[in-house]
Amino acid sequence: MRQTHRETHLIARIGWLRAAVLGANDGIISTSSLVLGVASAGGNAHGVLVAGVAGLVAGAMSMAAGEYVSVSSQSDTERADLAREGRELAGNPGAETEELARIYVDRGLEAGLADEVARQLMEKDALGAHARDELGISEATTARPVQTAMASAATFSVGAATPLILVLIAPASALLAVVGVGSLLFLAVLGMIGAKAGGAGLLRPTLRVTFWGALAMGITTGIGALIGSTV
Repeated sequence: MRQTHRETHLIARIGWLRAAVLGANDGIISTSSLVLGVASAGGNAHGVLVAGVAGLVAGAMSMAAGEYVSVSSQSDTERADLAREGRELAGNPGAETEELARIYVDRGLEAGLADEVARQLMEKDALGAHARDELGISEATTARPVQTAMASAATFSVGAATPLILVLIAPASALLAVVGVGSLLFLAVLGMIGAKAGGAGLLRPTLRVTFWGALAMGITTGIGALIGSTV
């Protein structure tokens, strides 16, 4: 008897992985930038910490709401396309079978085999076949608003907590240096984790996330210092 094995592909992670990496990255960058901006403007440790906590809460809620609204819009579009496809299948199944067969011919199947494949798939799950092969909607990539929103909020909170921990342990005289360097290290680790989970190389994602984090923190620190010296 022929043995089969179950394969797990990385594409199945794309929904939650994108939201998780984005949430944690935004949490570290936005909160560390906020902390550095307030500190460079002359804020004391207590004021810096209060600003950071407020940024964590506001950012987590914003990420959750933004992701939910955005992914819900995608989900609405998918449902509308599926409903339209269902009506077309009910109204003219023969034409829809021909349409599916043409898709398979374009992908390299011979016309006779494409017709047979389309017919058998239509008999088993017509809407599923058209969703997958005509619309590009699959179980692995379908929009999941609640899952995405929760992942974004949770990972933002975890990311935002890291610079706040640095604020708590850093001496006042070295707060800027400790938060800045420590946050960049956290970003580098996040880049490596995201790359590993997505099956990509480690160097480019790590450099990318670290560069943009350093740029954001540098600009915010400079603006904070400028405002602190003029106000």
